[in-house]
Amino acid sequence: MSRIAKSPISVPAGVEFKIDAQHVTVKGGKGTLELDIHPDVAVSLDDGVVSVKPVNEANKGGWAMAGTMRALINNMVVGAGEGFQKKLQLVGVGYRAQSKGAVLNLSLGFSHPVDYAVPEGITIETPSQTEVVVSGCDKQKVGQVAAEIRSFRPPEPYKGKGVRYADERIIRKEAKKK
Repeated sequence: MSRIAKSPISVPAGVEFKIDAQHVTVKGGKGTLELDIHPDVAVSLDDGVVSVKPVNEANKGGWAMAGTMRALINNMVVGAGEGFQKKLQLVGVGYRAQSKGAVLNLSLGFSHPVDYAVPEGITIETPSQTEVVVSGCDKQKVGQVAAEIRSFRPPEPYKGKGVRYADERIIRKEAKKK
């Protein structure tokens, strides 16, 4: 029995929720998201409240899949209404980021600049030269783009230089002693 699947999802004002057989569409101010529902899961909408249940309640796997589908649908509702964002920081001498249209230009101490092509549905802002804000309506896509940017130069444990999430703690190591 999934605790997550049992809790209902309230659809806020300004977000349009549609169910067509096993296909869900969520439309909001930030964008439109679609999801194919697993065949073992039933989704229903009553007075702006979405509930997710397994087709066969005796099946343990059905409850697990219902919990997964509920989490995905909730992320779609939140993303279409408010959107998601991840903040990255560049730590290191000469590390800079600059957003030029659909390309993020990074200088991360390599002999060449790193150009990252921003995927569709994602916006990247650079409030300062050492800050990058990745935002969009799809939670999975926002996290993936942030992880790809971080992977160019992950933080190293000795000086803490690299690209890190704003809320990430780096465990520092002590250098070798003679």
